[in-house]
Amino acid sequence: MKVILQQDVKGKGKAGQMVEVSDGYARNFLLPKKLAVIATDGNVSVMKQQEKARQKKMEADKAFAAEIAAKLEGVIVKIPAKAGAGGKLFGSVTSMEISSSLAEQHGIEIEKNKITQDEPIKTFGTFEVKCKLGFEITGVIHVLIVES
Repeated sequence: MKVILQQDVKGKGKAGQMVEVSDGYARNFLLPKKLAVIATDGNVSVMKQQEKARQKKMEADKAFAAEIAAKLEGVIVKIPAKAGAGGKLFGSVTSMEISSSLAEQHGIEIEKNKITQDEPIKTFGTFEVKCKLGFEITGVIHVLIVES
C-alpha cells in the first residue's frame, strides 16, 4: 500500500515522502497513529504543493543568509571590557556579548549559538569570529575589544 508520511518514521522515511509499506503495517500502525495518510490523488497533489512551498521557503532562507553574510563584510563590532594588569580581561568575551553588541550597534540579529569561537577572547585587540548562517554559508564578524 502506498502512503504519504506525515511525520518521520524510523526505517521508512521522512515526513512528506511517499513510501510503499505492507497493508497491515499501514492499517494497524501508521494510519491509527496519524503518522501517514493513504496516497490518493488528492493527497498526492497536496504533498506536491507542500513540497513546492518548502522549496520556496528554503530558497528564501538561503537568500536571507547570504544577505546577512554580505552585511557582515564591512561591520566592526566594538565591545568595551574591563581588564587587569597586563591587558588581560576579567573573564572573556562570549558569543552572547558579540551577538547583543552586533544587534545593538548595527541592527543585525544573529543567534548566539550560530557564532563559533575557536578560542575565548581574553585580551584587547581585533579578532575575526566566524558565524554559521545555515545552508553552508558562513560570515565573519570583526570584533574590536576596547578598554572601558
